[in-house]
Amino acid sequence: MSLHDWLQRVWYSGERSGAVLVPLALLFRAVVALRTAFYRWGLLRSHRVGVPVVVVGNLTAGGVGKTPLVLWLAAQLQGQGMRVGIVSRGYGGSASGVRRVEASAAAGEVGDEALLLARRSGCAVAVGADRVAAARSLAGEADVILADDGLQHRRLARDVEIVVVDGERGFGNGRLLPAGPLREPTRRLGEADAVVYNGGVERGDALRFTLAGEHAVALGTGEHRPLVSFAATPVHALAAIGNPGRFFALLRRHGLQLIEHPFPDHHSLRGVLQFGDSLPVLMTDKDAVKVLAEPRTGLWSVPVEPRWSRDGGERLLQLVLDKIRAHS
Repeated sequence: MSLHDWLQRVWYSGERSGAVLVPLALLFRAVVALRTAFYRWGLLRSHRVGVPVVVVGNLTAGGVGKTPLVLWLAAQLQGQGMRVGIVSRGYGGSASGVRRVEASAAAGEVGDEALLLARRSGCAVAVGADRVAAARSLAGEADVILADDGLQHRRLARDVEIVVVDGERGFGNGRLLPAGPLREPTRRLGEADAVVYNGGVERGDALRFTLAGEHAVALGTGEHRPLVSFAATPVHALAAIGNPGRFFALLRRHGLQLIEHPFPDHHSLRGVLQFGDSLPVLMTDKDAVKVLAEPRTGLWSVPVEPRWSRDGGERLLQLVLDKIRAHS
């Protein structure tokens, strides 16, 4: 069993051998508390970049659907006539400093999420470990900056905090890293402007969306096919995201027979696409940007977008617009 698989069992399946990590989690909790206090006391400072900043983040390690929500929010704000800039950590990329992300960039340089944002949003996108510097590099050409992740990057002052929660897996065992999946204690939710659940059961009037996709796009040719058209034969389903099971469930809802290939979030897919047969290979949009140069046919990406419960999308957009206007 890999370390990743063991940690997933510890965090979400009650694997008791993870008790050995509790002392480290207590140390991590103390570091988080001290750092938070330093910002509260003014010993560490947050920096504004000249335009409103909206942070879309999460409390748990691994993906929860932030990037699709950032893409949705960028489109909504563009629809309001705003110029939108997006900053990302560029996780998994080799670029140092602040790097502007073009749609033609390589995922190995700028990271898979950042490249997906650049290719699908039409926005100016920058990556960098220093989110303040990345945001400032875009501030002159943007009316608002969206930060994909960065809830814990307190150096970047923000006008809106949106926390995305995996509505199916929640917070696992409720412990902080490495004994659990939490980057911060759950009381941090009370500081956010909005908490949004991705999937899971309805929670009263809470904001909730599910990720929906209806078609696949052929890598290389751009051909579109309805997902249901793949139901006649088995397909390879590949996902290197925070919760691969969510992607597999989406495909099954369209009647597909899956040969599953789950990988850790941001995992490199170099050399893993040869399965010894001619069956189609369906993967997430985020994974597809890592294999655009693959010469073989039969590779398909499945774009997804948030589908809101009730009026959740309208409510979230109005909250963000109100905060942005208050900044002016």
